Amino acid sequence: MSTHDIHANMVLDMKGLTCPAPLLGAKKLVDDLRAGQILLLISDCKGTQDDLFAWARQTGNQVLKTAQMPDGGTGYYIMKGKDKTLQAHVTLDIRGVACPGPIVEAKKLLNGMKPGEVLKLVSNCPGTRDDITSWAATTGMKLLDTVKVAADDYEFYIQKA
Repeated sequence: MSTHDIHANMVLDMKGLTCPAPLLGAKKLVDDLRAGQILLLISDCKGTQDDLFAWARQTGNQVLKTAQMPDGGTGYYIMKGKDKTLQAHVTLDIRGVACPGPIVEAKKLLNGMKPGEVLKLVSNCPGTRDDITSWAATTGMKLLDTVKVAADDYEFYIQKA
């Protein structure tokens, strides 16, 4: 792809905000893009470039091009990389079950799993996202990733400690 042919699917203007706000804003939007789609982040914070390039290397995303913008700031064209799919040993699809059901059932399954194994929990209960994060932290389980797969559906990848 020639850098002249780059067209952003989304634009995020973060001029006037200091780090880490531009990076956090970019991360939030890039997470919602499909692989290969492009976000144009506009920032005038001097630290954005270093933060952004380091983050892109760690996440598999790519900064395709930087450019000085006519209205000020620097434009960063960020292409979302391929989604890294975690491999789960066990999947629990518990959509339609209200809280605390998803955590109760996840706990039962994790009790029978070996340390290091991963449970993929699928839920559409609105409270599950906050509940899982808190529960994993207090029990020593490791929340490896949370993936929004539909409007209200989330996949949680939980590793047994």
